[in-house]
Amino acid sequence: MPNPKGTPENLEPSKPKGEEPMTANLSFRVTESMKQAVKAQHDPAQFCRDAIQEKLDKLSSEE
Repeated sequence: MPNPKGTPENLEPSKPKGEEPMTANLSFRVTESMKQAVKAQHDPAQFCRDAIQEKLDKLSSEE
């Protein structure tokens, strides 16, 4: 029996925010204070993606 309060939109897979599909997973160690600071952000995953992309862009422009 379906949930009368549910919406069909919740069942659709989320769409990626960028042009490339986000299919890979990355994990790394951080200090507890860094973890808390990232978790305090509005969208922690996007915050990390933006920070990594910013650093990659900076490195590629230096070469």
